[in-house]
Amino acid sequence: MTAPPRLFGADYSVYVRIARLCLIEKGIEHQLVPIDIFAAGGPPADYLAKHPFGRIPAFEHQDISLYETSAITRYIDEAFEGPHLQPLDPLQRARCNQLISIADNYAYPHLVWGVYVERVSKPGRGVPTDEEKLVAALPKARNCLMAMSQLMGDAPWLVGEHLTLADLYAAPMFDYFLMAPEGADLIREHANLQEWWARMASRPSMAATQPS
Repeated sequence: MTAPPRLFGADYSVYVRIARLCLIEKGIEHQLVPIDIFAAGGPPADYLAKHPFGRIPAFEHQDISLYETSAITRYIDEAFEGPHLQPLDPLQRARCNQLISIADNYAYPHLVWGVYVERVSKPGRGVPTDEEKLVAALPKARNCLMAMSQLMGDAPWLVGEHLTLADLYAAPMFDYFLMAPEGADLIREHANLQEWWARMASRPSMAATQPS
């Protein structure tokens, strides 16, 4: 019997969760191997052989070894059976990649680091919020939500009628962002994103990957 794929990382990581969501939505059994990249002395030496930049996640299956979430998720979608998580239509596929890029380059730094980390994570660790960073992030977060809302339109999912990698990329970021009161306020400006989030948050894959 073939060993299941192994994903290396921590369950609190947005990008590890994206890969886990992808595996679960494809119906693929897998093993999460805990890696603490913030441990004293940095990531374990043997992990650096899997990911030379010392970040998470990394992925192994049989003789395949990958790092970088975009490569991992696209490989999982294309190499395994299960529902397609990338549109077949060229324009919709481009929209999916466009939204993934928005998530990577704008949502992650502004929604997660700019809002969630400053308003929720830092105070939870006894570290004061940097109010200047938070205030600077809010208009950028608002712009990000506006762009995503416009691209989504009236569809049930970010790219049309079916769940795609774009939804799986955005969901862990929104989950953290909406823990902040500012995030909860900003999403109210976009009914379609509110409805999308309710739909996304209720999926079993989200419950299965909730950080411990």
